[in-house]
Parts: sequence; C-alpha cells; structure tokens
Amino acid sequence: MTSVPKPSTALQANGHQASAVRPEVRSTPAYPFTPVDAPFKLDQNESALDFPLTLRRLAVERMLARDWNRYPDLHAETLKAKIGAYEGWDQGGVVVTPGSNVIIKLLTELGGIGRRVLTVQPNFSVYELEGRMLGAQLTRVPLRADFGLDVAAMQRELACGGPGVLFLPQPHAPTGFLDTESDLRAVIDAAGDDWIVVIDEAYHQYSGSDYKSLVQERGNRVSLRTFSKAWGLAGLRLGYALAGAELAENLQKLVSAFNVSTLTQVVAEVALEHPQYVKVRAEEAIWERERMLRELSGLTKLRAHPSQANFFLLRTPDAAHAYAFLLSRGLLVRRQDRQPMLEGCLRVSVGTKEQNDLLLTAVLELDAE
Repeated sequence: MTSVPKPSTALQANGHQASAVRPEVRSTPAYPFTPVDAPFKLDQNESALDFPLTLRRLAVERMLARDWNRYPDLHAETLKAKIGAYEGWDQGGVVVTPGSNVIIKLLTELGGIGRRVLTVQPNFSVYELEGRMLGAQLTRVPLRADFGLDVAAMQRELACGGPGVLFLPQPHAPTGFLDTESDLRAVIDAAGDDWIVVIDEAYHQYSGSDYKSLVQERGNRVSLRTFSKAWGLAGLRLGYALAGAELAENLQKLVSAFNVSTLTQVVAEVALEHPQYVKVRAEEAIWERERMLRELSGLTKLRAHPSQANFFLLRTPDAAHAYAFLLSRGLLVRRQDRQPMLEGCLRVSVGTKEQNDLLLTAVLELDAE
C-alpha cells in the first residue's frame, strides 16, 4: 500500500504562502493592471483600429487550410524568415515569442540572474518586475526633468561594472520621449561588452526612429519589436527580437518549443505580406497625437507633455479625481502617478478622431473646474 505524504503546514492553511516559493517572487508585486469596462478604451496604447477586415478574412481562409491537429513550427521558422525579410535582418538573428514582454523575461534570465539589471526611472514596469523576481541587482537611474536620458549618470552607473542587462526604451514608456541618437549611442557605447543592451522599440512606428543599425554594430545588442501596437494585433500576443546570430541562438535556448500557435503565425504572415496599412495608420495616429497636443497646449491647470509615441502624459493636480472624471464620461485612461517624477500624471492613448474629440472636450472641461 502506497502512502501519500501529508501536505506541509505552509500549504494547508488558506492565505499562507508556500515556503518553497522564492522570496524574490513573494516580495514582487503583480503586474499593475486592473481591467475596467468603459465605452472608450484609451488605457493600453493599443492601435485604435483593428486588423483590416480583408486581411482577417485572408488569414481565416489560410487557417482553415492548415492541419489543426499538427504542432506549429518548432520556433516559428517560417515566420522568422518573413520577419527577417521585412526588417532586412538575417533570419538567424530573429527570435519570436508570444509578446515582447516574454522576451524581456527571457533576456533577464539570459544575462541578469545573479547579476545586474539596469534601466531608467520612470520606466516600463516589466523591466524591474522581471529583474526583481529573478533575483537580479536592480538599478534605476532617474531621467532628466524633460524625461530624456541622463547620459552622464548612466555612464557613471555603467562604469561601476556588469555583467548584466541594460533596458532602454525608445521611445520611452510611459513618457513617450525619444532620445537623440547621439545620447543613446553615448549610453550604449559606455556599456561595452559587459552588458546585454536592449533597445525596446515597441513604439518606433510612431516616432519614425529605427535603431537596428546600432544593434548591428555589436553582438551584445538587441532590438525589441512587437505586433501589439502599430500592427493592430495585440490580441494575438506576438513580439520579436533582432540580434546577432550568436546572441539570438543563446536566447532561443530559453524559448519554449512550439510557443507560437499556428493561428498567430498565419495572421502575422498575412500582416507582413501587406504592411502598407501599418504605415498609413501610424501616420494617422501621429496626426491625431499632434492635433490633441496642439488643442491642449493652452491648458491652465493641466499639462499635456510632448510625446513621440501613440500616447501622451497628462499632468493634473489630482490624478485620482481626473481619472474618475474622465471615466464618468466613458473615457478610460491609465494612472501613472505612483511612478517617480509622474506625480498627478495620467497616460492617454491616441484613439480614433471621434474618441479623441470626446477626450479633448472632457479635458478642457476638467481644466475649467
């Protein structure tokens, strides 16, 4: 007769955390997002428009022709080839996962466990969440008052030594600031070969920037890109890294087999074959962003910060009140006021013209209170 071990006390009592869980995980807060239902969703920096209907139909037709009982490509090889062709990048340097946030985690595993993770402050919270949970030594260097890189401070921190992972978003999230190429180069050159240098370009279509050339210069650099923003495919969860072949080969070792579904691969392949819509929609979002910023330039109590992404920061005297006020008008935005340097700030995604008009009316009313 086989006896079943009695569960440990830590696992029996409701509300008690399992003692086997690493303290770094227990002490790290969950990703800071709570879904809220609202008519006008301007809180997650998604594309305001869905994947074009004609392309959706084409993707469905192709999906119906596939064998659903078969595994997808081991590491999305067909999709890698199409991404490489689109980006002008060798297929051996492309790594694909369900969302670029997964690559952030894997890069931290690749070079940050027991080492350093260096980024800026304020930042995209996933960098530090992954660094903390994986037990890295986390350092955040404050941005300048205008939200640009403090080059001298970053250089001093890098001079303290690695090895580790350096995360640099371009444009920055959640501020939307785009650094000059000379400032970015000064920082990543200071990293030398001791760091995995990650340039997160999730929003580059909205800024017109492209730092692939900087990545090509050294084998320890990576560009992160995503289908969740300008491509209008956030629901598919797909991101990719562009790197040198050796770094990509080692990063690929950490990617689970068959981790990109056949459906996701088919839709992304269709999108890559018809990329013209992305350029058109990005230009429309840029136009709308600049229109909104012009309309809000005369605010007296509030301030809309400049941005090179598909969102901008709105600084208010009271973020909680401003958030509730906009939500009462059906407009869902994202609070950022708990981050350093962002006191009173809300992050507003660029929506459709109609949504943006509603937002402008509500903000002007809020400013006049």
